[in-house]
Amino acid sequence: MQQLTTLARDGRALAALAVPLALTQLAQVALTTTDTIMMGALGTEALAAGGLALVIFNQLRTMGVGLVTSVGNQVAAAAARTEKSGEAGDGDEVRGLVRAAMAVATLAGLAGAALMVLIGQAATLLGQDADVAHRAQGMLAALAPGLVPCLWFQAIRQFTVGMRRPQALLRITIASVAINAALNWAFIHGTWGLPELGLTGIGVATSSVYLLSFLALYASARRDPRLAPLLSLDFWRADPPTVRRLLGLGTPIAATYGSEAGFFSVTALLAGSFGAAALAAHTAVNQLIYIVFQVAVGLSHAASINVSRELALGEYAAARRIKNTALACGAVVTTLVGIAYLAVPDLVLRPYFDAGTAADQQGLHIATSLLAVVAVLQFFDCAQNIGVGLLRGLDDTKSGFRITLIGYWLVGLPAAWLLAYPLGGETRGLWLGLLIGLATTAVLLLRRYGLALTAKAAGVHEPAITG
Repeated sequence: MQQLTTLARDGRALAALAVPLALTQLAQVALTTTDTIMMGALGTEALAAGGLALVIFNQLRTMGVGLVTSVGNQVAAAAARTEKSGEAGDGDEVRGLVRAAMAVATLAGLAGAALMVLIGQAATLLGQDADVAHRAQGMLAALAPGLVPCLWFQAIRQFTVGMRRPQALLRITIASVAINAALNWAFIHGTWGLPELGLTGIGVATSSVYLLSFLALYASARRDPRLAPLLSLDFWRADPPTVRRLLGLGTPIAATYGSEAGFFSVTALLAGSFGAAALAAHTAVNQLIYIVFQVAVGLSHAASINVSRELALGEYAAARRIKNTALACGAVVTTLVGIAYLAVPDLVLRPYFDAGTAADQQGLHIATSLLAVVAVLQFFDCAQNIGVGLLRGLDDTKSGFRITLIGYWLVGLPAAWLLAYPLGGETRGLWLGLLIGLATTAVLLLRRYGLALTAKAAGVHEPAITG
């Protein structure tokens, strides 16, 4: 009974941070969910092509976000040092971090946009159907300009979170979902005097929404009397050493994010080799996973922050309990969602497929067969993300990258290839390989956290461990 009481208390403390973070993440993923649903309305080939474009875009966007993720911690530390000293100061350190963050976001956005277009041009060389690849190229060209304002938004987001004033984030993100849906419809069908662009119109709408979201967050920060004096966007004046410091901190995070996103991107390309229906099914199921993953992101960030706090207080037992509490919360959410997958699969997949058309029936059949695998897989996906967050709480960002290389690329990808091709499992085999890779990664990350925490509690300097 005492253990249940402790778990409930720790769960409430974790939820106080995780719920608002998860809600913001879910609002953000609603953008791509809206895009995916509207792609499905255009047909299986459009869903396959649009899904391929989103996979590539999300891969590069995720790595760019990783490069600026450490900005929030740096801003918070700089602000705390000012408060502790009791001096008001003029905020030069925070202002310099904001400039550097904008510089990193700009560089990453421009490089990512160029890569996006180049990868789209090479899609047919990666085994994709020629018609699907051609349609994906148009959407990638429309998405590419949106990457820079997307990363600008993330840089300002980290600044506001670091200053503990993120109130506008959720409101802006929710508003962007409605605007995105309206612009999608307008650009797809050519309403309100706009050109009729079909699938490419979804990319134009998404890029427009990223720009509007950045402008809205910037305007909100400018109205905040505490944030406005520190909000400096003249990134061309950024201090080179500060830029290098942010890149040094952000690169392992970006590599970790990229390792996971790349793992899913490669399996999407493999799914495309089985045809448009298989890729459409993969896209739909992957979007379901992506939605649940945002809850894991909230739990991961909350657990990371709580671990840092407990370690600063010397409460190692509490830091150890955080792992169990986060995993228990993740297990509850993924179990409930998994039950829905198995109980009402048609309802879950209805937004992505039209069961009345022959082309969609094949994709729906494949997607339905994947849901049993996904019901188990999503727990391990949640657990490995929590593991990465726990290690961040220990200031260990490099181990997460090393372990994901092992779990995803040395275990998961070979397993996916073996089960899909030589053993004839095709798309279902790919997802079983994903499950194996995520489970391996989760076990290694959580083991690493336990060893590192024990070493810290004993006052021992622990050497790097990869599993």
